[in-house]
Amino acid sequence: MAAPVLLLLRALRPPLSAASSRFPSLEPVLPPSSCVVSSGWRTPPARTLQLCPALCAGHNKWSKVKHVKGPKDEARGRMFMKFGMMIRIAVKEGGSNPELNLNLAHILEQCRSKNMPKASIDAAVKSAEKAKPASQHMFEARGPGGCLLLVEVLTDNNSRTHQEIKRLLNKNGGMLSDGARHNFQRRGVVVVPGRNITTERALELAIEAGAEDVQETEDEEEKPLLQFLCDVADLNKVRALLKDLGMEVLSSGLEFVPRTHAPLDEDHLDAASILIEALNDCPDVVRVWDNIQAHS
Repeated sequence: MAAPVLLLLRALRPPLSAASSRFPSLEPVLPPSSCVVSSGWRTPPARTLQLCPALCAGHNKWSKVKHVKGPKDEARGRMFMKFGMMIRIAVKEGGSNPELNLNLAHILEQCRSKNMPKASIDAAVKSAEKAKPASQHMFEARGPGGCLLLVEVLTDNNSRTHQEIKRLLNKNGGMLSDGARHNFQRRGVVVVPGRNITTERALELAIEAGAEDVQETEDEEEKPLLQFLCDVADLNKVRALLKDLGMEVLSSGLEFVPRTHAPLDEDHLDAASILIEALNDCPDVVRVWDNIQAHS
């Protein structure tokens, strides 16, 4: 049923001019009263493609801001350390065999995409098998400008980590906030290069691959990326179909995706960047998820 949905998308989309940007705004594609594009047929029902304007409004400048770090070697070492913690969590949850543990397989794929040495990856997996028991927690927080944060930690001392996260939040304009997690949903995310792919083609790929959302963003080097969002259970299927369609898959995995975004001005954006960097520098923090959207 993908063809009727695609025809509807094209019908709703105005013609592109020669001066259109490489990733034109998707807002004209969406009906004004909803961010859901779906078919009008009752029998049989067509698959629905969810398109949120906050996700599809062009490159998110926040993706560049939050990746700005200090010396590259130091940032690289910190990134590899975080990957090691992610591997430890995945091994704890599903074992050390990536063929039987899909979450571990996706994390190892991310490690390779970031050029983490194979010896370091193998050492991290072996270390995870022998590691002492540790607790995994998710702290809910509110940051500058009202943005929401999820702070994933892995620790062998819950009290120490709780106090340190609380201290970092208070010092940098944040606070613990119960309920923040309700603004996030765990989704499968497949990332592919976005260069030379028009918005219309991105929508076609999303429909053909069975993805529910498609998001334009950039990496730390300002290279365009496309993120295809799907149900957790459909992650492998969407990844395989995108590869069959000729796309280079840079990474895939499970992420906490915000339901709504908090638009921040430049001052709040800078403050949020400082807070998130401080949290990431904490040895017990694995990842920090946010719902930040930079003002255009």
